[in-house]
This record gives sequence, structure tokens and C-alpha cells, in this order.
Amino acid sequence: MKSRFFAVTLLAILGAAPVFAATPAATTAKPISAQQQRMSTCAAANKGKKGAEYKAAQSACLKADSAAASKARTPQQERMAKCAAQNKGRKGEDYKAAQSACLKGA
Repeated sequence: MKSRFFAVTLLAILGAAPVFAATPAATTAKPISAQQQRMSTCAAANKGKKGAEYKAAQSACLKADSAAASKARTPQQERMAKCAAQNKGRKGEDYKAAQSACLKGA
């Protein structure tokens, strides 16, 4: 009786194992973030380097990527910078009014 119960239980577990094993693999896939993509690209570029040389090259590569991304200004940022330069020297409400008029006219 015990061996029959054991055999049935074992078959039930083995029969259900593929169902439970396949479910989590399909739901755990995440898209790669921009930071992970930069890390991957820099790691590929620095392949073969070791120790401190690798760390320095990785750091320089990641800084170059982030500096290029941060230097790009949007059109709104360009307008703000232009208007701020025109209104330099003004203070308080006078600055706010001039800045507002400049941004509306630009």
C-alpha cells in the first residue's frame, strides 16, 4: 500500500514539474536598461584588459557616454539660456517679467 501511494505521488510530482518549471522563466525576462546597455558596450570595448587598467578604461568609457548624453540640450533649454543671457543683471520681478516675455516671444 505504501509503495503504491509513493509511486502515485512520485508520478504526480514528476508530471506537474514541467508545468511549474516553465512558468517562471517566461515571466522573469526583463528588458535591459540604458545603464546596463552602456555597461555591456564598455565591457566589450575593454575586453582583454585586467585589474586597474580595466577599471580605469571602464570608468572613462562610462563617463564619456554620460557626458555626451548630458551635453545635448533640448530646444526649451536653449531658449531658456538665450533669454537668461539677455536678461542678465535684472533682479526679482523685473527679471521674471522680462524672462516670461522673452520665452513667450521666442
